[in-house]
Amino acid sequence: MDSRMPVLAQVRGAAVGSVSGAVSIAAHGVAGGGMPPSQSAVVLLLAACAGVGAAVAAVTVRDRNWVFLLAALTAGQVVGHTTLSVVDDHAHGLELSPAMIAAHLAAVAVSAAAVRAVEGACLHVLGAFTRVMLVLVSVPPAQTVVWSATPLYRATLSLWLLAGAAAGTRGPPTAA
Repeated sequence: MDSRMPVLAQVRGAAVGSVSGAVSIAAHGVAGGGMPPSQSAVVLLLAACAGVGAAVAAVTVRDRNWVFLLAALTAGQVVGHTTLSVVDDHAHGLELSPAMIAAHLAAVAVSAAAVRAVEGACLHVLGAFTRVMLVLVSVPPAQTVVWSATPLYRATLSLWLLAGAAAGTRGPPTAA
């Protein structure tokens, strides 16, 4: 398994969860969802979108799959729309108008492009960070001096004896 996959899954989960919540509020408001959500609706929306993000982060996709990303963002939009509709008791209830569906689908498309850009940026930033850290943390090579012993005293007699001993006879004894 590629070591980048768990990191990308966590980034994708965090991005899908946070984008789903923010875009649900924006798309809901743009398409005539009524008043801005109450505090209780926002808290429940945060919890629901955190759950969506955690579920997306738990799934490791082998390649950067658009279908999975679009499905995850669509699920996040459904969870966000349902949360905002149920908690705030909107006039339209759970029904979706064509404008609301168009706003949520446009939000999914824009969000998918944004999440894909965040994944690519994450890979580049983490790659650069890794290269910088390898340079900063690496141990410089030790500067060692090559050492060799230089004799201070040279015995001349021992060299003469060694030279004379080498000229001796060596071999089997001769018959007398």
